[in-house]
Amino acid sequence: MKIPAPPCLLRPWRHSDLASLVRCANNRNVWINLRNRMPFPYTEADGKAWIECASSENPLCNFAIEFEQHAIGSMGLCLQNDIETGTAEIGYWLAEPFWGKGLATSCVKAFAQWAFAQFPLRKLYAGVMANNHPSRRVLEKAGFKLEGIHRQHVIKAGTVQDQAFYGLLKTDSSAA
Repeated sequence: MKIPAPPCLLRPWRHSDLASLVRCANNRNVWINLRNRMPFPYTEADGKAWIECASSENPLCNFAIEFEQHAIGSMGLCLQNDIETGTAEIGYWLAEPFWGKGLATSCVKAFAQWAFAQFPLRKLYAGVMANNHPSRRVLEKAGFKLEGIHRQHVIKAGTVQDQAFYGLLKTDSSAA
C-alpha cells in the first residue's frame, strides 16, 4: 500500500529503512515534540522494534515518509473506540533537515484523505505541544481547525506544557 503525497510517498516500513530511521529519529529536536513512547536516544534496537511493530499491524496504520527513496519520518493513525468510535488521532514526525519545506503538510493532507476513504471515520484529530508553532501550522495548512488549548496538559522532558488540539471533520476534508 502506498499513499502519494508529492514530493513524498507514504508507504509501509521496511527492514531496509533501519539505518535511515535511526539516523533521523535519534535527534533531540525531533523527540522534544513527540510523545514519550518515542525513545531518546533512539537506538538500532528501538528502530528494529518499531519496524517489526509497524509492519505487523492489521490494519496498517503507520507509514514511513519517503523522500528521494529514503525514509525521513513517520505518519500514523490511532483508531479510537468506545465513545470515540469514528475518530482517529494522527501523529507524525519528520527528520530535522526536512523541516520547513512543505513536506509534512503534503503528507498530512494526503494521509487525511486516505484515512477518511479507508476507515468509517467522521473526524481526525491531533494534539501538539502548544509551543510547536511549525507543527501547528502544518495542521492548519492541511485544513485542521484549532479546537482548544489544554492548559498544563502534558509533561515533556520534565516541563509542564500546554497542548493544542486540532480537528478535521470528514465533511470539511474536501476543502483541505
